[in-house]
Amino acid sequence: MREKMVRLFVVAAIAEACSWAGLLAGMAVKYGPPRNEIGVHVFGPVHGALFVAYGIVVLVVARQRRWSLPRTAVALLCAVPPFATVLFERWARRRGLLGEPARAGRPLTPVG
Repeated sequence: MREKMVRLFVVAAIAEACSWAGLLAGMAVKYGPPRNEIGVHVFGPVHGALFVAYGIVVLVVARQRRWSLPRTAVALLCAVPPFATVLFERWARRRGLLGEPARAGRPLTPVG
């Protein structure tokens, strides 16, 4: 179950960042020369739903992985600036917050 939630966290982080890209593109079309609001009408609700989904998944993963309150707050706040969810996910993976950290160096079992 834990690995499934970690995968869901990664998917939610990437999806939330992609929805930011869509919303920003929609805003560019809305306020740019075409003056068309269709992008905002499409990506606004999508981004809102993914924003909420990311927040819920962060809370579940933070509880399962026993993240500190400040770390959980940073993960939640990363949903506000565009694309920060992906940066947090990569940082958390490197730090071993989403599972076992990648081991560098010699193998755990002797060879030979």
